[in-house]
Amino acid sequence: MVPPSERTYLGLDLSTQQLKAVVVSDDLQILHETQVQFDNDLPEFRTHSGVCRGGDNKTVTAPTLMWVKALDMLLDKLRVCGVDFSKVVALSGTAQQHGSVWWATGAGKALKNLSSESFLHQQLAGYFSINDSPVWMDSSTTKQCQQLEAAVGGPEQLAALTGSRGYERFTGSQIAKIAQNKSVAYNNTERISLVSSFLCSLFLGDYAPIDWSDGSGMNLFDIHKKDWCDTLLEACAPNLRTKLGEPVPSYTNLGSISPYFVERFGFESTCRVIACTGDNPASLAGMQLQPGDMAVSLGTSDTIFLWLEEPHTLLEGHVLCNPVDKNAFMTLLCFKNGSLTRERLRNNCADESWQLFNELLESTPRGNFGNIGLYYDEQEILPFVIGDHRFNKANEKLSRFASKEVEVRALVEGQSIAKRAHVEEAGFILKSTSRILVTGGASANKCLLQVLSDVFNTPVYRLEIANTAMLGAAYQAKHGLLGGEATFSELTASLPPPTLVCSPYKDASQIYDPMVTRYRKIIEEIVKE
Repeated sequence: MVPPSERTYLGLDLSTQQLKAVVVSDDLQILHETQVQFDNDLPEFRTHSGVCRGGDNKTVTAPTLMWVKALDMLLDKLRVCGVDFSKVVALSGTAQQHGSVWWATGAGKALKNLSSESFLHQQLAGYFSINDSPVWMDSSTTKQCQQLEAAVGGPEQLAALTGSRGYERFTGSQIAKIAQNKSVAYNNTERISLVSSFLCSLFLGDYAPIDWSDGSGMNLFDIHKKDWCDTLLEACAPNLRTKLGEPVPSYTNLGSISPYFVERFGFESTCRVIACTGDNPASLAGMQLQPGDMAVSLGTSDTIFLWLEEPHTLLEGHVLCNPVDKNAFMTLLCFKNGSLTRERLRNNCADESWQLFNELLESTPRGNFGNIGLYYDEQEILPFVIGDHRFNKANEKLSRFASKEVEVRALVEGQSIAKRAHVEEAGFILKSTSRILVTGGASANKCLLQVLSDVFNTPVYRLEIANTAMLGAAYQAKHGLLGGEATFSELTASLPPPTLVCSPYKDASQIYDPMVTRYRKIIEEIVKE
């Protein structure tokens, strides 16, 4: 029995380019970290950025066995780092969403009878009916997406049922494609895992169930009933419920670790395996989101995570089951034109200097004299618009603004106003206790964050931690071990709180509420053009 003060938790993250691991103490402080880079550490699989691209420029896969081999390497690295696996009382993991692993007939028996004398990849080499796993970058399933949408009456009905309209990268359409084009392989498939439940299966020594959060990114899972939708299963492929297994809540305690890891690495047989989930749900856990909070990742794309008590149907965006509260939901909104667009305007207006960019931003009054600018270098998702669009106070379209100062503030305000408008359409209501938690490269720029705070009329806090998905998996390990003894927020109370960066000015709502209303009208007109 490990004394409480010596207990540790293992979190793993099987992402696109690497497999990472962290060991945390009982108070969730980081003790050890390491990783295996697929391209560099496993060159025999000949991946580029962790994947293999097909000749059609649409099919993107990863060698399943590469992931298996990476796990043995990762645990060896942790042992070299000095990790005492006998003190790990629970583990969990996360993985890139939307990928799938295809276990061949007999694989379940092989998982139950692993020998500690040999590497995992040597024992499982012949047990995948599809050797190259479809991953989230794949876009080859447009026909199958249309078939799934048609099965329930259209894209809006599919979004209302499963949380998303049909997406090529989602696992449902990938399964339909393989069933249609590789029927022999499909019929020889004993179990279909998501990448997260595949990782979990290796540790469990048995097929691990798909968790609700990752499962709700498949276009097959009824997010209201918390079960597979039989209509969609039938439209997708035969006998699919049996191949998927029954889904479970995201922090379910699934059982004891496989004897393979006890005998080979020195884990205690009492170490518990907690259900693994997708990287986006795990990031919500890692960022310690609470009801009423909004998280914003400011990167190449700007991504928003919302905690919702009730789901709203979105045609552009995703609603998933909440990974830390089985009765709640989470919404993801992605804005493709993030940091690269900000850098373009910085280069054009501020001689490639962020200092000058910020000076221009702060030299212009909040509200920007009524001017609004919307800048989309690539086809945007929310809204479905491309190009630069400038408007004056009277909503008249302009070819250019009068000064660089106005241009810079128009960009920054326009991005934040768009975020608020679409967040509100997703059903999210900010409360007096709400926080905006920011992460990503641009979160270092306080001037940008002040605008975000003013537009949302909500204080902004910066998260100093990196690798939120991997840490979220480690936190879930303890969450699942404790079961109902503590809420997730109580469990993570020992972690340092995020840093308050800025608060809104008192007149922020008066300035920006009308601009959000104007934005909605402007977008309606742009889309009509």
